Amino acid sequence: MNQNAHEPASLPVPTADALAASDALVAQIRGAIAAAGGWLPFDRYMELALYTPGLGYYSGGARKFGRRAEDGSDFVTAPELSPLFAQALARPLAQALEASGTRELMEFGAGTGRLAAGLLLALDALGAPLERYTIVDLSGELRERQRATIEAQAGALASRVRWVDALPQRFEGVVLGNEVLDAMPVQLYARTGGVWHARGVAVDERGALRFEARSLDAAEVRLTQEDAALLAEIDAAIDAESGPDADYIAETHAAGAAFTRTVCSMLARGAAFFIDYGFPRAEYYHPQRIEGTLMCHYRHRAHGDPFLYPGLQDLTAHVEFTRIAEAGVETGADLLGYTSQARFLMNAGITEVLADIDPADTARFLPAANAVQKLMSEAEMGELFKVIAFSRGIDRAIDAFARGDRSHTL
Repeated sequence: MNQNAHEPASLPVPTADALAASDALVAQIRGAIAAAGGWLPFDRYMELALYTPGLGYYSGGARKFGRRAEDGSDFVTAPELSPLFAQALARPLAQALEASGTRELMEFGAGTGRLAAGLLLALDALGAPLERYTIVDLSGELRERQRATIEAQAGALASRVRWVDALPQRFEGVVLGNEVLDAMPVQLYARTGGVWHARGVAVDERGALRFEARSLDAAEVRLTQEDAALLAEIDAAIDAESGPDADYIAETHAAGAAFTRTVCSMLARGAAFFIDYGFPRAEYYHPQRIEGTLMCHYRHRAHGDPFLYPGLQDLTAHVEFTRIAEAGVETGADLLGYTSQARFLMNAGITEVLADIDPADTARFLPAANAVQKLMSEAEMGELFKVIAFSRGIDRAIDAFARGDRSHTL
């Protein structure tokens, strides 16, 4: 029996085995809620839903990446759209490797392995071959997919790839995270009648998971000074535009900031690039963005119910890049640049990469051109996705940030 009780008719129904896995995760989450006194902060729920060993969305065996719901996937990422993404991205990565005098790349959350395979080949072709390509990924199922993909597509270069469970204390090279920050657990806060509450998860009388608010003064609420200051800042903007009684929902990003600090502290020499969807703080907490950015992805459908099939759907929030920038700089790293994906790829020469394909070869050229359009269009990924990078021990600019840098907006 499915214990979820969140079953919209408009979405595909999982298989019996998948439902059983989701039920098992729900049971564990119920246990965690009971152990915590009947209420969990949302970030703890999100952590359990995504990363519970063997059952969470990213640590279980469900397929995630693909082009269509029919293949069992939930969403598509840039490396899945076209190999041209990796070929263009390789250029600024090669420049950072050369500027830092390093030859190792570390990728977080490597998906199907297509980006790793593409970068290994492209960097080799650019005369910047890697000595080692390190992948950090929590999913055993994804590791096997990555291994198979890299061996099939990168040939002998696959021998340079290794997988690790823990980060080294010190790393020299280039770090890459494509759509990693958006999967970090977020805190949820709801303002009702001008008063903020922490949003968490409880169990209703039927046993279903549901939202429940707690006063910020409640013992179980972990309000940091940073979040308290941020909520006061949001208050002022809402009051000025919408009045003191306006309602609002906001996420804050302590986990993403902590991850950024860890990576930038680990980085002894080199650069760290993060590509994700999001906004700088002034846009992220705009008074008109009243429902926040939390979103769920299941079989290529986006919806707003985080309690639908826990462990089988992705939970994500847009990235607040100002906090990410602050976290990196706090470690002593330099902010290398921040811009839109479209500008970054254009500066990196993606149109030149596309021009290498003969337009007369329509079977190759048209799909490639369509993919580039999706990667760069303002209506698609080009404007919503941003690239932010930090460096240590690099005393030169990276060409991909030379034009259109938006660091001043952070």
